Amino acid sequence: MMDRLEQMRAFTQVVVSGGFAAAARELGVSRSAVSKLVIALENHLGVQLLHRSTRVVSPTETGLAFYERCVEMLATWEEAERSVMQLQAEPKGKLRVNAPMTFGAMHLAPAIADFMVQYPDLRVQLTLNDRFIDPIEEGFDVTVRIAEPQPTSSLLVQPLAPAERLLCASPAYLKNHGTPTHPIDLRDHSCLYYGHIASQHNVWTFTGADGEHTISVQGSLCSNNGEALMHGAIRGLGIALLPRFIIDEPLRSGALAIVLPDYRSPDLAIEVLYPVSRHLSSKIRLLVDFLHARFRLM
Repeated sequence: MMDRLEQMRAFTQVVVSGGFAAAARELGVSRSAVSKLVIALENHLGVQLLHRSTRVVSPTETGLAFYERCVEMLATWEEAERSVMQLQAEPKGKLRVNAPMTFGAMHLAPAIADFMVQYPDLRVQLTLNDRFIDPIEEGFDVTVRIAEPQPTSSLLVQPLAPAERLLCASPAYLKNHGTPTHPIDLRDHSCLYYGHIASQHNVWTFTGADGEHTISVQGSLCSNNGEALMHGAIRGLGIALLPRFIIDEPLRSGALAIVLPDYRSPDLAIEVLYPVSRHLSSKIRLLVDFLHARFRLM
């Protein structure tokens, strides 16, 4: 394979340079070495690739068609070589990362710190917010998103882990207002939900032994941040549907209790998104691989 690549490089350089001597100077080898490589290529293919005269060398019709393919193949090979070399090189420079507030503070920030210890020449700008952003428009290299999976043509998406959601409330709230036994009972309860008061984000879906149930809920508190909803639930403001990674600790301490354990709400997806690029930098690739290894068993 390597011999064939050298033959193709010699042939394309002869076409570009217009002769064997000029090609030899560009390649830093002897004229006879270039000639031998081209002849070997012609013998392998069983065709004449070049018209040779004392004054000029030009491609045959077949040679011109083959030249165009050689240029594409050599470019692909050189890009592959650069990619491997970049991956082997120590990543440097700035890396802009965006993530949701609660997941970012609780889980991503420690992971980013460990990544930076491993690659000390990197400078990371970690921006945490719960606003739905356009990573390309706002210039982020890597974006962690927790949402229902959505296809996109402008970004590559690497799933990291599912985010299980649980219905929960404080024991005091359940004592004072009763414990729901079926999703339809949620219509009579104060429910704490993501979004805005006027939005449609207060529609919850559950699946149990008796099928799927879609319930429109109402409550006194809504927010675009899960930790805010968690604190509202702990203080007895109502029932919340939250990712397990947010409420693990209050569930263990007894500050929150699981509601409707026999019904399941669809999982969200923890995903990492990054721009589509044929020249993906090694620092982005390394971070994506690091996060996948870190969170895939979460």
